[in-house]
Amino acid sequence: MWRYERPQKGRYREFFQWNIDLIGVDSPVADAEMVAICASFLRACGLRPEQVQILVNNRQLMESELLALGIPVENKTAVFRLVDRRDKLSEASWEAYAAEIGLDSRQLDGLKALLANQNLWQKSPALSAFFEYLGSLGLSEYVQYAPQIIRGLDYYTGTVFETWDRDGEFRAILGGGRYDNLVAAVGGEPLPATGFAMGDAVIGLVLKKFNCLPAGLGASPAKVLVTIFDEGSAATALALAARLRQSGLPVSCYPEATKLARQFKFAERMGLRLVLVLGPDELANGTIAIKDLQASQQMVVPQEKLEETIRALLK
Repeated sequence: MWRYERPQKGRYREFFQWNIDLIGVDSPVADAEMVAICASFLRACGLRPEQVQILVNNRQLMESELLALGIPVENKTAVFRLVDRRDKLSEASWEAYAAEIGLDSRQLDGLKALLANQNLWQKSPALSAFFEYLGSLGLSEYVQYAPQIIRGLDYYTGTVFETWDRDGEFRAILGGGRYDNLVAAVGGEPLPATGFAMGDAVIGLVLKKFNCLPAGLGASPAKVLVTIFDEGSAATALALAARLRQSGLPVSCYPEATKLARQFKFAERMGLRLVLVLGPDELANGTIAIKDLQASQQMVVPQEKLEETIRALLK
């Protein structure tokens, strides 16, 4: 993904984003499923509930409470933006903003009371069902009600949620919620929907903070790396990789001629087991050098016995 942005900690112009959406279902079960996916992800990363939390609210609940305070429907969006900025402004600035959008002192006091009420969710049938379903999924320990979570975008219509580190050091790790009117608003058929998005930047910072970064990327199914010794031997190295692949071996070939130390480091980070080197001596002698990274051993074998040797080492 790309966006127009002033780069800053946890927010960049180029990033990767993970989106999961469930479209066509208007049920608290779907909302619980989305949050359960988030909680399962956090658990799988090694992050504990005392380190991170998923905060949940419901915009329909908040809208009904605002109406009870005498705040008209046409002022709902402005008040939601006010709530969304609660933790981003000083108390004086926040109250000044409230006055700007037309809240009187009684309404402001009422809004403050709402944002301090941790049991407000019990007035919402949708949230009551949501928390029951989440308990059935066994992931409640990561989730809590938070009346200040409202999400700044106008298209959210129901349950909304965000994930934060408990120290509040970073931006939201992920965020999402129910958006039942969006598909129709952009020209499609009316369809209920819920989902979330997470970028790689903040979760990377959080994993680093709590020492949960994986030791290796683990992204490659290959177990063997063919190195490129120099530009002159690149074609030969590629031919070797093709030969091994055709024999059914899971092989990766480093994409450029660079220092062997860098290629070995790449193999270690990717969790590759064997590294093959085809240098001038090997080319002259009809051999291949094999470095077994797991056993920290190196051997030189004849080219004709290469596949047999690799298979034996990978058993």
